[in-house]
Amino acid sequence: MFRIGYGNDIHRLEAGRPLILGGVEIESDLGAVGHSDADALTHAITDAILGALALGDIGSHFPNTDERWANAESFVFLRFAVGLMKQHGYSIANVDSTIELEQPKLRSYIEEIRSGLEKVLEADAAMISVKAKTGEGVDAVGVRQAVRATAVVLIQKDK
Repeated sequence: MFRIGYGNDIHRLEAGRPLILGGVEIESDLGAVGHSDADALTHAITDAILGALALGDIGSHFPNTDERWANAESFVFLRFAVGLMKQHGYSIANVDSTIELEQPKLRSYIEEIRSGLEKVLEADAAMISVKAKTGEGVDAVGVRQAVRATAVVLIQKDK
């Protein structure tokens, strides 16, 4: 049996903040603002897994009103979702994700991001797609006010 989940996330960009995507610190003059480390990609994948399991969203498990999660590394959230997935007898069949960021270009970071996700998701990197797009100068992403990420996750029942 297969189940599919979709996740998305967006964070404002601001000078003087780190930019973390998929657990990797990206060299940038602007970073993401959020209660945790504001890793939009990891948040989107976490939400996709939780959605596939019909177990709510990241905010229902890690509310931004709880100081325990202030500045937390987002892989904590993803490991939690993977743990729930395994408890329910599922594993990753495929992840397809897209990061939208005007600058900097992310091509040189993609393999490092995939490698980190491979470990946390306990899935072969061949099952994990990470793409990067710009906003083409349009909307908050295009004018460098935000970073957005989307993810679709297919999970399969273990035999």
